[in-house]
Amino acid sequence: MDRVCHFQIPYSDKERAATFYKNVFGWQINDVPGEMPYSFAITTPVDEKECPTKAGGINGGMYVRSDDPGKMSNSPVVVIEVESCKQRIADIEGAGGSKISGPVEVPNKGIYAQVKDSEDNIIGLWQPLQPPAQ
Repeated sequence: MDRVCHFQIPYSDKERAATFYKNVFGWQINDVPGEMPYSFAITTPVDEKECPTKAGGINGGMYVRSDDPGKMSNSPVVVIEVESCKQRIADIEGAGGSKISGPVEVPNKGIYAQVKDSEDNIIGLWQPLQPPAQ
């Protein structure tokens, strides 16, 4: 069974969004080093590998909102951990969904894709470089 492992929230104003989630929920918002326009939303304690240490806890990310369907979604996205993005995309297409973007490799982390389900909801797929957690 594939599990929800991450979430993503788009923003129009990064500082405003970061302040909102820090002040309302107490989350830590940490920019990804380098030029990638992405921030991690830390909602639960993590270990040295940035993995949640509490059972059932997940962290997320924030990125610039886009209305371009070939880029990131303009609405929140639930991300599901899978063994193979390519296989799940084929499964999704066979069940009436469609691919939006990816799969693309996130260096030293995993492979990411976005798809639409049969109801037009956008879902993220995450294939870790290591086998998925059981």
